[in-house]
Amino acid sequence: PRGDFTGFMISASHSDSPTFRVKENAELSGPDGYIRVNTEGYGGMLCAPWLDRPLTVAGRVLVRVGDAIETRLVYVDRDLLLIPNVAIHMNREANSGYKYDMKRDMVPLMGTGEAKGALRGQVAQAAGCAPEDILGWDLFLCLRQKGLVWGARGEFISAPRLDDLQCAYGCFQGFLAASDSASVPVFALLDNEEVGSLTKQGADGTFLSDLIDRLCAALGRDRATTVANSFMVSADNAHAVHPNHPEKTDGENCVYMNQGIVVKFSANQKYTTTGLTAALFKAVCEQAGVPVQTYYNRPDMPGGSTLGNLLGR
Repeated sequence: PRGDFTGFMISASHSDSPTFRVKENAELSGPDGYIRVNTEGYGGMLCAPWLDRPLTVAGRVLVRVGDAIETRLVYVDRDLLLIPNVAIHMNREANSGYKYDMKRDMVPLMGTGEAKGALRGQVAQAAGCAPEDILGWDLFLCLRQKGLVWGARGEFISAPRLDDLQCAYGCFQGFLAASDSASVPVFALLDNEEVGSLTKQGADGTFLSDLIDRLCAALGRDRATTVANSFMVSADNAHAVHPNHPEKTDGENCVYMNQGIVVKFSANQKYTTTGLTAALFKAVCEQAGVPVQTYYNRPDMPGGSTLGNLLGR
């Protein structure tokens, strides 16, 4: 960066999505003839879309290599698991507001009784190590089906984990395309937003603040002055009007698919947009020829929070 920069231009998004974490003692034997996988739900999710779909596991594995421990990213590249639904004649309440039991209804099936030990073996193969050399893991279920473009004119996209990977992608592309200016571009990709960001790698931790401290120290700048001259965009998904439930949104401040980037407001500061920051952002979008929409939650139906209200310190 140039020595005469005045502040940071920060774009922040999150890397996580609701899923199921694979427990350490992962295999569940039984009922007779089956091997299932022991998991724990992560984040707020719709349960029904996880049923009857091909799944696998991915994440990181900690591997013993001599006297050292290596971190290896893994993706078991095969249709390994499925969470089976119950037939309608065995669950007449399935279409009548059925309440899913996470420890009973949402347990993935891996195989018949002969599959005992297979999960650790599959993960070890993906990690390129022996099963006994796995010392720990952070593994999660993930969908095997690929994203797709659909609609009469190809106007929609459906894919897993769009919240918040599409914003992460957009922020990163902007970071790469940033040209020399009086501001230093910063791409902040935080974890654990779906569970409140209360971790060292989350927005409510000190990761970004520590990074700013170190940058200012390394470049000989006063932190308080530099931060005061900075601007941050918190990038997360917004809810478009649902075609079957338009009543779920504010009638005058709702947004529609493919009609522009969304600026979200919240009187209770779940989103920290103000008139000033909205004006600056809209001016940038106008200069770039990008349409902008404005979103407020319906007054009696508050939405979730995101990163911006946690990163402003």
